[in-house]
Amino acid sequence: MINDLLLEVGVVGHREVMKLLISCHLQLQVAMEMPPVFPSPSTAQSNERRVVAHIPGDIIIGALFSVHHQPPADKVHERKCGAVREQYGIQRVEAMMYTLDRINADPKILPNVTLGCEIRDSCWHSAVALEQSIEFIRDSLVAADESENAGGGARCADPLATPMKGKKPIVGLIGPGSSSVAIQVQNLLQLFNIPQIAYSATSMDLSDKSLYKYFMRVVPSDAQQARAMVDIVKRYNWTYVSAIHTEGNYGESGMEAFKEMAGKEGICIAHSDKIWSNAGEQSFDRLLVKLRRYLPKARVVACFCEGMTVRNILMAMRRLSLVGEFLLVGREYEVCAEVLSALHHPPLPPAMLEWKRM
Repeated sequence: MINDLLLEVGVVGHREVMKLLISCHLQLQVAMEMPPVFPSPSTAQSNERRVVAHIPGDIIIGALFSVHHQPPADKVHERKCGAVREQYGIQRVEAMMYTLDRINADPKILPNVTLGCEIRDSCWHSAVALEQSIEFIRDSLVAADESENAGGGARCADPLATPMKGKKPIVGLIGPGSSSVAIQVQNLLQLFNIPQIAYSATSMDLSDKSLYKYFMRVVPSDAQQARAMVDIVKRYNWTYVSAIHTEGNYGESGMEAFKEMAGKEGICIAHSDKIWSNAGEQSFDRLLVKLRRYLPKARVVACFCEGMTVRNILMAMRRLSLVGEFLLVGREYEVCAEVLSALHHPPLPPAMLEWKRM
């Protein structure tokens, strides 16, 4: 069947071949009642049911939010998400729904048009985000396939294939939050001309429009963050610092920029290390033991880290009785409330957490 498809496509480019191959796979799943090639919410490897929030409308906007923590390092292959992220994940879901309600309630903004949404959980993990992105593009594939069939274009060569009836396709995607995950998702979405707007993916690589032409964001790139961190270190005359970053595109590209700028300003790096944000407690404890060797001279630690990495570093400081020994320089403000609660005995009440976060 694949050979017939390729012969029928002829001179169509690789991108069109990719779209047709995926479309044919999806159609064969319906015609032959076979399990999906791409795991659906009910057939994921972990057998974990993915919950989807859907609001109907004339225009549907997709969203990938990290409602749950990413899988632990020893369960990554299962794609089983962690605990619910009340501070980070749930708030973003509520914010999007509230925004849509306000827009739809105001006839002056979009008269006679109702915005809807479909929100899925990325779990801050590439495999889960790609799985959910496939669910997003199913409807787009169906719409594109119907248009091609109506116009006499290339189509799936299998006579047994039956049309799929899907929901209204999304016009664009908001998220995900992680740079590494956003890059993976963008590589898939741009095959189908689906625009993507990120709210916290700051990797400098995503600024390359020749590679990510359907990607936009509402935050500055890591170049500005690296510049700000170097300026702070220089302002306080911290000339000998340690450096750690989260493994992945965000941490690696950001730390590379920081080191380059720091070298030009005469700032020396005592020790540089990296760690996955979902690494176990022992890995974070070993990281802190390494950093402790450079005390007291390298008390300042430049941290190009994701929020969960910062949280786990602070928790390791508490376990090793190193609270107050290091000064972290970074931007991960979203972990403040959760970390303050974890580091205090007894835990702080919600009202106090809100006050400290302000």
